[in-house]
Amino acid sequence: MTQLTNRRYLDALEKKILIFDGAMGTSIQALNLNAADFGGEATNGCNDYLVISKSDVIESIHRSFLQAGADVLETNSFRSNRLTLKEYGLADRVIEINEAAARLARKVADEFSTKEHPRFVAGSIGPSGKLPSMSDPELSDITFDELSDVFREQAVGLLRGGVDVLVIETSQDILEVKAAILGIQAAIEE
Repeated sequence: MTQLTNRRYLDALEKKILIFDGAMGTSIQALNLNAADFGGEATNGCNDYLVISKSDVIESIHRSFLQAGADVLETNSFRSNRLTLKEYGLADRVIEINEAAARLARKVADEFSTKEHPRFVAGSIGPSGKLPSMSDPELSDITFDELSDVFREQAVGLLRGGVDVLVIETSQDILEVKAAILGIQAAIEE
């Protein structure tokens, strides 16, 4: 298996505690955006799509986190997988959305980075909405390999966009976490 290691991030982590940003969703909600901001009624409420429809808003939130002292920006991609984006008719745009989220965070992080204080980008991978270890007809109606591929696709976009590290967040099912890890490994191989 190919090893993909970002020494710059790991070296910084050895020197100090790196502070991650936080509350992207809360920051977005506080702006009281309308359907037009989200790209129309079909994508209204899809926070992840804002990296396409209203990138200046996400860029501004990223800037505010760095101005407050964060070292690491998380991409606005928490639910940017094909299962959750399908609800908004965006399942075929997973790589595009994740890559845009990563490139946007990377741009802002690089603008704030100095040799003495480098800034980093963490690719946010949230839950799929599935619970593969259950026997629920709706929540577990996906094979492990299919779920792993869902996460592979998301990771491909984030890696193409230039993230320093990938973060698996807020999963409620350990089998889903395993699928995410294997999907990430497949994306790295790709």
